[in-house]
Amino acid sequence: MGQTLSEPVTTKISATYENSRLRCGCSSMQGWRITMEDAHTVELRLGGDENVNFFAVFDGHGGRRISDYASRNLHLRLINNHKYQKGAIEDSLRQSFMQLDDEMHNSEDLMHDLAGTTAIAILIKSGKMYCANVGDSRAVISYAGHAVPISRDHKPNDADEQRRILAGGGWVEFNRVNGNLALSRAFGDFNYKRNKSRRPEDQIVTAYPELSVTALAPEIEFLVIACDGIWDVLTNSEVIDFCRRRIAKQMEPAQICEELMDQCLAPDRFMGGLGCDNMTVQLVCFLNDEPYTTLASRCAALPSKTTPLTPTFF
Repeated sequence: MGQTLSEPVTTKISATYENSRLRCGCSSMQGWRITMEDAHTVELRLGGDENVNFFAVFDGHGGRRISDYASRNLHLRLINNHKYQKGAIEDSLRQSFMQLDDEMHNSEDLMHDLAGTTAIAILIKSGKMYCANVGDSRAVISYAGHAVPISRDHKPNDADEQRRILAGGGWVEFNRVNGNLALSRAFGDFNYKRNKSRRPEDQIVTAYPELSVTALAPEIEFLVIACDGIWDVLTNSEVIDFCRRRIAKQMEPAQICEELMDQCLAPDRFMGGLGCDNMTVQLVCFLNDEPYTTLASRCAALPSKTTPLTPTFF
């Protein structure tokens, strides 16, 4: 579970972002860990376009340099990608992830760094929500009160992930890549990406993202994007219910993020790792040109009997 402090650092770094369509709160906390290795990105006007929004969470391990670099650059690689400029969003997300990882892999400053990071990015554009994910951070929407994950965790014991790991020359032991790494896709971790006979997307650990696309709909109330320090402690439904109850009371999204992290923080460092991780949460509320009180009223109602959507992953 990594080294821990004798007392947690509970100071929170929080911010609020808002336009007529969205109100976003985000917060991060070091917790019990020796250092803070998370990073995140919020862009409500991606590329200067107020109708395009970008959110991302990066859960670093082994250091912060990879997560910090990714948080500052992934969205820039995306908007400068020729596929993005032509409207091929899925292809541009894949290419941007791989380009950024290759850029870091060939950087004199970063190529020997042993660190890595998860990355989960949400792009909202032209009535759709695109999710690109590597690792075990997670994005979950509240769809009429129902928890709907729009990403899947990439763990070494997953059958598809394990096949790639073994084919690339690695192994899985104790549900970890080569007995060490607890996730199977990431930026960085370059010592797992040295098989010159295989493509970058086929390496033991890859930065090739899994995608989902969700059409924006009135039933989507809010989106939670968070690192595994949250999801290891609470289920998807528990997180959605936690946020929904507080939105119903018109609590600010950033404060909800702070309370969610406090809820997940272990009372001591002897909890087997649960609640001892760095934590970062983004809560994106869909206003749809209505006041926040309108969303609060919707969240005060019982979950709808509407059948939740089922995202397609590819």
